[in-house]
Amino acid sequence: MDVEARIVRLWLAETFVIAREATDDADVVHVALTHDGVTGYGEAAPIERYGESAESALAFVEEHGELLGDDPFALEEIGARLASVPGEQAAKAALDGALHDLQGKLLGVPAFRLLGLPRAGPPTSWTIWLGDPDEMARRAEDAAASFRRLKLKLGGGDGLDVDRVRAVRGVTDLPLMVDVNEWWTPDEALEALPQLAELGVEYCEQPLKAGDDGARTVKERSPIPLYVDEDCHTLADVAACAEIAHGVNIKLAKSGGIREGIRIAHAARALGLGVMLGCMLESGLGIAAGCCVAPLCDYVDLDGNLLLREDPWPGVTFVDGVQLPALEPGLGVSARA
Repeated sequence: MDVEARIVRLWLAETFVIAREATDDADVVHVALTHDGVTGYGEAAPIERYGESAESALAFVEEHGELLGDDPFALEEIGARLASVPGEQAAKAALDGALHDLQGKLLGVPAFRLLGLPRAGPPTSWTIWLGDPDEMARRAEDAAASFRRLKLKLGGGDGLDVDRVRAVRGVTDLPLMVDVNEWWTPDEALEALPQLAELGVEYCEQPLKAGDDGARTVKERSPIPLYVDEDCHTLADVAACAEIAHGVNIKLAKSGGIREGIRIAHAARALGLGVMLGCMLESGLGIAAGCCVAPLCDYVDLDGNLLLREDPWPGVTFVDGVQLPALEPGLGVSARA
């Protein structure tokens, strides 16, 4: 297979703010795999939190592209070869996505059908990024007309996180989830979680820093489910996550792609864990890959392409709050002319 890759900058419609950072753009890597005159595409969305960048992802693809071999259907063998090189999960996810796109195009069927999964997953939540309580309430009120679920970014470090949720709850009855992005201490979590329960919050994502020794205690005492994100990357992490949380957040850029994401979902189910699917700041190319895993999940947060000023890879359709993959072969998206 011929492998090509390049860095692309995605521009956001508005500044995106979480506890760790604020950003107006995101650099991703677009990968193209060509076999027998047919090309499949995938996207890498690396983030600094995991020690990855667009430059490191590009370098991985350029250096290790030969590990793909000549058979785009040999996913187990390809996956094992890629896994033998540590790190750069986002780059591996791009290669995995491109392989699924290529397979679908070679066979003339959508990727989700290749996987034997339904087309539609749960409705996606819309992310209300971190701001002051009144600002978040205004944005939640605006989003309520188009979305069926809202996820609030918390971790302001100013003692106002519960006030943020209370302000949003004051303007909408939509289901609410919160994501703290590792910003609370165990004591802060134990103080806030009962108040979030009273406000009807359905779950809290990653309240503590990954690996925090207080996670087991917080899980035992939390009145609402806790989902871990930064604590869960690949299949090997799932068993330990069952000790500290009620569910896991799969992101293809962490797991290395669709194939590993599906493994995580099944392992989590076997351990009685809830399953959610998240995303990075991604174009429709990355979101299309995520859509393939969405039907296996309880909760879905696939709004990355909806946050962009313009999606360079249209094809995923947003219908009644649900992100639907296209019916065209492969991932079903095409680069905007």
